[in-house]
Amino acid sequence: MNSRLVRLLSLSGVVAAVFYSLHVYLGIQNYPGYSSLSQAVSDLTAIDAPSYIIASRFSALYSMFSVLGCIFVYLIVSSHANKTFRLGVGLYAIMISVSAVGYTLFPLSGQGFQGTFQDIMHFYVVTIAVVLLSIASLISISIGGWRNRETKAMAVLALIALVSMFVGSIGIGLAPKEYFGVLERFSVYSVVVYTALLGLFGFMYGERGLND
Repeated sequence: MNSRLVRLLSLSGVVAAVFYSLHVYLGIQNYPGYSSLSQAVSDLTAIDAPSYIIASRFSALYSMFSVLGCIFVYLIVSSHANKTFRLGVGLYAIMISVSAVGYTLFPLSGQGFQGTFQDIMHFYVVTIAVVLLSIASLISISIGGWRNRETKAMAVLALIALVSMFVGSIGIGLAPKEYFGVLERFSVYSVVVYTALLGLFGFMYGERGLND
């Protein structure tokens, strides 16, 4: 595959962030009474949400481009970065894929947890798998990326993303329900932003790596 094409495709992670932003913005515009302070982002794509149709369309595009971007970033680093960093990027791509497929197959049946099979799969299977893969991948990227000058920035950013996830997860349990949405966004947005940054990294790193 042409190296320039691979680099360009790695920027799909940036495109994904644009579609995610549109899914949130347009979802809120089509969800009367929605509160970003107290409600989760996933409420926008709940089956019974008034924003379901439009938000789910842009969410699907986000999922597709995020998976595409991460796969091509992995292809870029697979032959050039150290083993631990490669493992981290690979696990991150798997995490994004599990998230894309899992949340598409099992959207919330309604706002919050309704106890249905879909909700159980959403919260206790897909979310747990995504969280564990996120932790493993970001730690591996941090450790492996710190060893080389070219990947050190992504190592630092991976730590920031990981801390943001923990802040969101812990905050959800401690903060009043009125601010659930704010804390939840720390975890959700950290993945979206890091995926976009990973795409930019792949594009710049690939200029050197794919031509070595």
